[in-house]
Amino acid sequence: MAKKAKRKTTKKKTTKRTTGKKTTKRKPNAAFMAPLTPSAALAEVVGSKAIPRTQVIKKLWQYIKSRKLQDPKNMRNIRADAALTKVFKGKTVVSMFEMTKLVNRHLSAA
Repeated sequence: MAKKAKRKTTKKKTTKRTTGKKTTKRKPNAAFMAPLTPSAALAEVVGSKAIPRTQVIKKLWQYIKSRKLQDPKNMRNIRADAALTKVFKGKTVVSMFEMTKLVNRHLSAA
């Protein structure tokens, strides 16, 4: 039987390069943090107080998850109840991407 030759394994040296840049904490976009007033239909779900767009979406997801409105087979789809049907222009099933588009129409500057 012929012997197999052993291969030499070489370890690569990992070097940390420094560019001299200081890392700073990322600042939030002011447009996302501006308080917006929800319409009457959206206020049934998230409340009538003026809040930023990010908080509106967060509260909307809390509402959806607490009432188990996500489609169990396709988690990207949301099945609307009576309150959400008003927000979703009468649609009963909406994708999560379409949801944000429809919700933005119900928000106005405070």
